[in-house]
Amino acid sequence: METALAVVIGIMFTFTIYLLLSRYIIRMLLGVVLLGNSVNLSIFVAGRIGPIAPPLIPGGLDMPPMAIANSVPQALVLTAIVISFSFFVFLLVLTYRAYQDLETDDTQDMRVAEPEDEGLPPLGY
Repeated sequence: METALAVVIGIMFTFTIYLLLSRYIIRMLLGVVLLGNSVNLSIFVAGRIGPIAPPLIPGGLDMPPMAIANSVPQALVLTAIVISFSFFVFLLVLTYRAYQDLETDDTQDMRVAEPEDEGLPPLGY
């Protein structure tokens, strides 16, 4: 199961790189979302998936009697989901405002600071 999920994670990272290298902002946003999901899945797989007992210690014992699940990766993934969603919403609003002002989502057409027809900026002072 973990081997199949490792292959899926690799494929997700491949699509992430492809989307982040795009010229269009919307594709980049989808790449950021896919990057967050890929990282969350890799953290989850690193915490081992399987039929392991919950991390509970019965009364009268100092240690658990059998192997228990590690709850730290699960807590990290839950925290990362909240952070990545808020980051995505911030980027979505930023993209929407840029689209309203510039009327395009192509990064080559968003060259307001350095227009192509004006040449290079001053190289010395």
